[in-house]
Amino acid sequence: MAVKSAKESAEKNENPATQWADQVKGLFEKYKLPGVDLEAIAEWQKKELEALNEASRQASEGISTLVKRRGEILEETLQEWQVAVKEASATGEGLGKQGEAARERLKNAMSNVRELAELEVKAHSDAWKVLQDRLQENMSSLQKLIQPKK
Repeated sequence: MAVKSAKESAEKNENPATQWADQVKGLFEKYKLPGVDLEAIAEWQKKELEALNEASRQASEGISTLVKRRGEILEETLQEWQVAVKEASATGEGLGKQGEAARERLKNAMSNVRELAELEVKAHSDAWKVLQDRLQENMSSLQKLIQPKK
């Protein structure tokens, strides 16, 4: 049991959201503001920071995925062009065959641009959703916090 509480204590001290919430709680306790629910405010602020951390994580993952995919697309495109140039020079094909290959590459390029745009929109949407959900929670919490205690 003591090991678990020590572990929880270490995790609590490493979490910036918890540290900040504890600092705010300490200030309120120090100045003894009447009628202020310190636990609720501390928990509220902790959730704020956790939501921001989660949004940042989601945005970072989305951008990483986007950057990785852009690199893959660039590599694929360069390989396709290299093959096309080799084939055209080796076979001495006419403009008709090269035009068809160019159309196919343009079609692939447009598909890749669409995929990248979708990845970018998803990355932004996922991060924004975390913030929107937290904002909704904030509004509910704020309504409860400003209600006079009975």
